[in-house]
Amino acid sequence: MNDFQAIADRVEIEALRSEFTDAAMMRDRARLAALFTSDGVLRMPDVPVEFTGPEEIRAGGERLQAQWDFFIQNTHQGAVEIDGDTATGRAFIQEIARLRNGFEGLNYAIYHDRYRRTADGWKFAERVYEIRYLDITPLGGSAPGAAGAPGDVEALVAAADVAGTKFTEPASADRLERTAAALTAKGFAVEILGDAAAARARVKELIPLGASVFTAASETLRLSGLEEDINAGGDYQSVKSRAMTMDRETEGDELRRLVATPDFAVGSVTAVTEAGALVIASASGSQLPGAVGGAACAIWVVGAQKVVADLDEAMRRVEQHALPLEDVRAREVYGVPSAVNQLLILNAPTRMGRGVVVLLREAIGF
Repeated sequence: MNDFQAIADRVEIEALRSEFTDAAMMRDRARLAALFTSDGVLRMPDVPVEFTGPEEIRAGGERLQAQWDFFIQNTHQGAVEIDGDTATGRAFIQEIARLRNGFEGLNYAIYHDRYRRTADGWKFAERVYEIRYLDITPLGGSAPGAAGAPGDVEALVAAADVAGTKFTEPASADRLERTAAALTAKGFAVEILGDAAAARARVKELIPLGASVFTAASETLRLSGLEEDINAGGDYQSVKSRAMTMDRETEGDELRRLVATPDFAVGSVTAVTEAGALVIASASGSQLPGAVGGAACAIWVVGAQKVVADLDEAMRRVEQHALPLEDVRAREVYGVPSAVNQLLILNAPTRMGRGVVVLLREAIGF
């Protein structure tokens, strides 16, 4: 260690490993990928994934990152052996993570590294990730005040004011009329009603007694009373009530057909654009088959706060407002986080008259 170059090399390699952790924590995949040589390899057999070259490392890392609810990595630097323009070493890792699919826990792992001196300094030639200990006991904590923290609904609603857009404020009467006209021009049947009570009464008029009805998971339906009317009132064949009694293993095919092809599908949307597009985000996808044509008629009850200017704003509403709120609900009801696993954009109904949009002048739901 008396050789100045060896000391400088060791310091630079330690900085390289620290930069990797910082880029991972900051979700800066482009910066992380740039730490590898042009033929560098990131191998994680326990995941399992393997990426070669900075571009593949960046793209693959972004796909993995999209699955995180949260992720924390601590690195403890290990040995380094330098041999001219190459070196080997190890870094010891502790990680705490929760994924959007519900997997969560902590682990201890080792990065087995090969480094190479380049014109731009030391870079990773290879990182191989080996898990030595894994604990998937459910985590009880969350980041203080973070969007998605269980029970922090008021903070989530406050955070919905993104880029000057308040996703909780009802649209004006003029804006509702413009949106209704655009939807009508697309072929949807549209009604503007005053409040949830009016929508509750109107939907009951639209659905004949004895019809089979599937209700999508929806705060709008719950708060309006429509969910209870349809699934517990006894006037209709409740698909959801029937599905709850079916065995997923032995009756899976029947269950799939039952959910996909009811007489009526009733739900809401995450956003509706002024140009007349309905945007529906889903974690399980169960409400989508009926909405796209499986049901003889689809009815959407839409609060006035869900009107947005265009599809770009619709996506912001989905990701920055509705998803965090739905995540809180899903954790409380199902014990697992939510996610936007499917996204449906309806620019027109599949045939004239089968898509009914009930626009409300009041805000309701997410």
